[in-house]
Amino acid sequence: MRFAKLGTALLTDDVAASTRFYTEHFGFRPVVELDWYASLQHPQHPDHHLDFTRRGHEAMPADFRAQETGGVLLGFLVEDAAAEEAALRAKGVPIAAPVRDEPWGQRRFNVWAPEGTLIEVLQTIDPDPEWLKSQGL
Repeated sequence: MRFAKLGTALLTDDVAASTRFYTEHFGFRPVVELDWYASLQHPQHPDHHLDFTRRGHEAMPADFRAQETGGVLLGFLVEDAAAEEAALRAKGVPIAAPVRDEPWGQRRFNVWAPEGTLIEVLQTIDPDPEWLKSQGL
């Protein structure tokens, strides 16, 4: 299969709240804003869209409309995860899991978005040599 773009669409109970969250805290810009639907893109990644559809709207297949948004994680790779966590914390964004260094080479933290998506903000760091050795790497 060949496709021109990759996008993510999430159901939400409050399209405006989800739109505000991603624009205020992650730098997305609205491309389309309706009361039941919004499409966002990031200026640094214009080919990737993040869309929100109001839960229950007839634009979605009937057996999908009422589903809860769950089991979804969006990852954002950044240069300095600790600085990003501090900035979000200063804005009052609740941190789901604080910044931590993982032995496999990630510094990361998590926040919850209004629609129930878990967001992971991470940076690449050097892996722990002992961990690599224990994994046979």
